[in-house]
Amino acid sequence: MKKIGMIGIGMMGHGIASNLVKHGHPLSVLAHAGNQPIDALIAQGVQTFLTPQALAAHSDIIILCVTGTPQVEAVLLGEDGVLSGMRPGTTVIDCSTAVPASTEKIAQAVMAKGGFFLDAPMTRTPKEAAEGRLNLLVGGDAELFASCRPILACFAENIVHAGPVGAGHRMKLLHNYVSLGSVALLAEAAACAQVSGVNAQTFIDVLTIGGGWGAALERLKPFLTQQDSSGLRFTLSNALKDLSYYNEMAENMHADHTVASAVQSTLKMACDEGKGTLLMPELVDIMAARKP
Repeated sequence: MKKIGMIGIGMMGHGIASNLVKHGHPLSVLAHAGNQPIDALIAQGVQTFLTPQALAAHSDIIILCVTGTPQVEAVLLGEDGVLSGMRPGTTVIDCSTAVPASTEKIAQAVMAKGGFFLDAPMTRTPKEAAEGRLNLLVGGDAELFASCRPILACFAENIVHAGPVGAGHRMKLLHNYVSLGSVALLAEAAACAQVSGVNAQTFIDVLTIGGGWGAALERLKPFLTQQDSSGLRFTLSNALKDLSYYNEMAENMHADHTVASAVQSTLKMACDEGKGTLLMPELVDIMAARKP
């Protein structure tokens, strides 16, 4: 089986790594302070390397699962980066959320070194990552996608080939804008309901039997009724990053992004108030406490 190297063993990446090992793939990971505990992986034979360069030299396939574009560019293009150690024929699969314009440039750099590239950002949560049930939105050559699909299927339930390189990241940003934008809209309405004295359960019930029902409401329900924010374990700072990427993409494409800019401003205001580490459902209380 091909040797897989992975960079980014965070909340999502840990689930991906665990499922790759579960399916018998030889796995190496980059040792990094931001990793989730990897003792269990090491006990199952996973190797660690201290630099992306050393990891790349040992790998046939490299999977990235880092925070965003700056981190992707750093681990690939930086000193002791992946490109400095990668052998011809290596495939790089980027599961991070990134700016598509950067993705296309990075793909060109990988291919100039004799490698292959797929962008394969994911949706769903750490729970589904641990269960091997992520959704993947893949951009890249169709034949390369087909050859890599069995590996992707080790940790993904739904795999969509979105188009050429960059299409996966474009689709991920579209998805996250709709998803996070819907939550932000409902959070603002719920905050207004709270300030107005509308009962939270009544608010939920009326939206559920009308046009307000959907995944965003389901994720907010536990917080509105029990102050339980675990329905959407996505921080405000991470949401701001994704909305910033979406607006940058839309601007590059000369597409209208009026509403998206408003959502980004809403998230930026919360982060500027020092609330960036809070989870998206907590936006309700932040808005309810804010005095215009």
